[in-house]
Amino acid sequence: MQRYFAKGIYNDKIVLLDSDIHHIKNVMRMQIGAKIDVVYANKLYICSIEKFDPFSLKIEDITQENKNLYFNITMAIGLIKEQKMDLVLQKLTELGVSEIIPLEMERSIVKIDRQRMQKKKVRWQTICKEASEQSKRMNIPNITDVMTIKELVKMEADVKLIASTKERNKMLDYYLQRVDKYAKIIMVVGPEGGISDKEEDFLLNNGFNSVSFGDLILRVETAAIYAGVIFNFYSSRGEKND
Repeated sequence: MQRYFAKGIYNDKIVLLDSDIHHIKNVMRMQIGAKIDVVYANKLYICSIEKFDPFSLKIEDITQENKNLYFNITMAIGLIKEQKMDLVLQKLTELGVSEIIPLEMERSIVKIDRQRMQKKKVRWQTICKEASEQSKRMNIPNITDVMTIKELVKMEADVKLIASTKERNKMLDYYLQRVDKYAKIIMVVGPEGGISDKEEDFLLNNGFNSVSFGDLILRVETAAIYAGVIFNFYSSRGEKND
């Protein structure tokens, strides 16, 4: 069934975004009685379309699902070009990441001022919402405002990691094998120009650890998705071992 995230529930009636109602009526061309999944406040509502004018849903059943990762993953990504960022947001959402931080870094080609940031965030949130619906998530990743690395190091986490081209020995699994269930992990991936030595030293001096992704130098989007896949793999393995 198609999945949507509700805007709210008022007087026992589920309210969808206008854009989702348009999608149901004009893109999917659903009929009266068609069933959809609706997620609100971490609950899954199985609904049928009651009427179109005004649009109304009938709740058929309410269930709870737990599809969260074994870890709580925050990915901090150096600002990159729009198409690459769209891909990263989509794939990290599908892989279960909890939070995505756009990061201002020395070698970022892209610069976003505060006024443009709000428009960008609306677009990015739409991408994550659609990816969450497609992948049957029970929540949508949080996208923060653009941060600097000085702001980033103030964030609390159980494990803080940097995708480094200088580290050769410690792969991601070195840390994940030692992490407790539901630990919060922050992973930093640099922009197209990479993380500068100055930035990496600053992060290392503030509780981060360098991680190798192997001998090959990966593109930003590849590195971010690669890390997301590894986190997802270890989360799935951890759940099976519980």
